[in-house]
Amino acid sequence: MKFALLFLFTLFPSLVFSQEQTTAPPILAANSYALYDFTSGQFLVEQNSNAHIPPAHLTKLMTAYIVFGAIKQGKISLTQRIIPSAYATRMQTEESRMFLNAGKEVTVEELLRGLIVQSADDAARVLAETLANHEMALADSMNIEAQRLGLKNTHFINATGTPDAQHYSSAHDLALIAAALLRDFPQFYYIYAQREYQYNGINQFNRNRLLWMDPFVDGMATAINEAEEFYLVASAKRDERRLIAVVLGTATDKLRSSEGQRLLNHGFKDFEAIKLYPKELPVSNKRVWKGTSKHLNIGFGTDRYITIPKGQRDALKATLETRQPMLAPINLGQQIGTLHITLSDKPYLDLPVIALEDIPLANVFSRGVDNIRLLFQ
Repeated sequence: MKFALLFLFTLFPSLVFSQEQTTAPPILAANSYALYDFTSGQFLVEQNSNAHIPPAHLTKLMTAYIVFGAIKQGKISLTQRIIPSAYATRMQTEESRMFLNAGKEVTVEELLRGLIVQSADDAARVLAETLANHEMALADSMNIEAQRLGLKNTHFINATGTPDAQHYSSAHDLALIAAALLRDFPQFYYIYAQREYQYNGINQFNRNRLLWMDPFVDGMATAINEAEEFYLVASAKRDERRLIAVVLGTATDKLRSSEGQRLLNHGFKDFEAIKLYPKELPVSNKRVWKGTSKHLNIGFGTDRYITIPKGQRDALKATLETRQPMLAPINLGQQIGTLHITLSDKPYLDLPVIALEDIPLANVFSRGVDNIRLLFQ
């Protein structure tokens, strides 16, 4: 391995470092919680965040993710009209409903508003039947996506959140599902900010109290499990920063809102996001062997932010690690190395760096010359 040192504070010559001291994260009256910075892709606070919980209506975050994907792929459309089955619209005990009628047409957009704003189980079942013939079958697609998203403590049995021993998730994974919705389907996110929705002559309010309490909050979902413990996934954007707070297992509806607000306030008040590198700006230029070019620009494919406690910018350092010798062919977007970030000389974050260009194999003669040169390296 070969290492190159980069001192990150040299990237900010015009900035004056704050001396503000950070405060300890709040201790919430909840069984588990997590605070995720969507801007940088970092978890800022986690408490018991990998513990399995029955996600109840928070399941519908993944249900919506699957539906949005189907719309993007052209399998269904927002204006498509669907005839709900008697099975999907059957009355269940104490469930949230949008009061669909069997045999009465409803659009996909109406179903999505019922699913998201009213957390309607009947909407989830109709959408599941439309995409997979049954809500149990849609769970297969939900689990495939959960695996692709790297969720290690999540498994689905149905599309509604009906309790089952094999139907579970965690605060950490629910934050990642929320982030995936924001990242992959921003065009549909506006529905999560809707405070009320009327269907079939019945008006229902969104149960996320933070939509009224905090002008920066614009989503996402609430739930209550069989043990009458309250859940919240809330997202808020202030300026260019967006945070996602997950609070699971509070004693009351009011408490889940206040604890979610405390977590969001902590993230905005006590942390800051720094833009380390703009998209496609080279972090470094490395020697390449056996390729049509002798040097490779490496960096990040998107604007790269890092979130740190306020007042700690001058404590940042980084080491770029790449595997040597670096041999062609190299493809655009291929991971080339890792940028190891330290804060106050302690490991803080590892960021993968990628190739910012293609470098094909050189001809036989050039490769032979490089083979000889490598013998003397």
